[in-house]
Amino acid sequence: MVSSSIMGSCPRFCSVSRKVKFFVLLVGGVALLAWISTLSSASHPVQDEPRLARPPAGMGGGEGHTVIKEAARDAGEPGPGPAGTSALAPSPARLQPCPQQSPLLRGPLALSFQPSLTLGAVRRENGQVAAGQYRPEACVARQSVAILIPHRHREKHLLYLLHHLHPFLQRQQLHYAIYVIHQAGGEMFNRAKLLNVGYLEALKDYDWQCFVFHDVDLVPENDYNLYRCDDQPKHLVVGRNATGYKLRYKGYFGGVTALTKQQFSTVNGFSNTYWGWGGEDDDLRIRVELHKMKIVRPPPKIARYTMIFHTRDSGNEVNKDRMRLLSRTPRMWRLDGLSSCEYKLLSVERAPLYVNITVDIGRPPPHA
Repeated sequence: MVSSSIMGSCPRFCSVSRKVKFFVLLVGGVALLAWISTLSSASHPVQDEPRLARPPAGMGGGEGHTVIKEAARDAGEPGPGPAGTSALAPSPARLQPCPQQSPLLRGPLALSFQPSLTLGAVRRENGQVAAGQYRPEACVARQSVAILIPHRHREKHLLYLLHHLHPFLQRQQLHYAIYVIHQAGGEMFNRAKLLNVGYLEALKDYDWQCFVFHDVDLVPENDYNLYRCDDQPKHLVVGRNATGYKLRYKGYFGGVTALTKQQFSTVNGFSNTYWGWGGEDDDLRIRVELHKMKIVRPPPKIARYTMIFHTRDSGNEVNKDRMRLLSRTPRMWRLDGLSSCEYKLLSVERAPLYVNITVDIGRPPPHA
């Protein structure tokens, strides 16, 4: 009887046992799949969106800089180029255009040229500038502007200019980048050809709308002097301290000028043939006039500059051939300029406050 009772209850007991085993196997299988999924995710992590790389702090004299190789740029590797934006910055599509007149402008500025000023101090004052570039955070800039500065042996002047120019441009709510085009070697200085190089190299970074061609020894005194391009070529230096704040001469078109990409390409840029001091700015004026463009200037009370005193550099003596070259401009502008600018790019260094382009532009012809 006992044996018969046990046998009668077995089907019910065995059925329950099989259900328990099935449930345990099911739970174990789910756990195993979850573990395999975790291992797969660990071997293929989700990559963050690329962010703008900031150059290391400082430059020169213990303040370091970083060199971005041209091969890396050509290969499409990410780098701190002016076209980049931070992944944390608001999308321009969600921002409104900046106002026509920035509310941050101050008007006449108190300039200072302290001998103790250092590049590190200027960098700390401009923490939002990366690889020489700045974008306003609260609005979309109305123009993107490349500032081109020809340079050789003027480190202190460059330091003073950067100290004043960065906050000046930021108050104007511009998207801008500063390019310093450094002439390598000891041949005669050629300002105009360096500016052609700067224009061509800057366009490899970004499709800049406006170009400001800027001497290193001129510091603007009033931030209502807008570094934006107009419908006509713009001359920004109406007066400077060294000339009693008067135009140097009728037709003067040097120091600091602003042209759109279209305006500058239309006149074929600067001539490449002006070695030494003088003549290249008058040549550009002739090119502008040949194309029926009209030079515009801000009011004299606004377009004022301080010229940092210096003696003439060795290797930048007066160009005694400039008058002959100017007489050739009407028939030579198509052949001499951006279309004929030959140079050897030696390096592109993206320091925190500017992009330094070092270039070999050759040597003047024997008669120059």
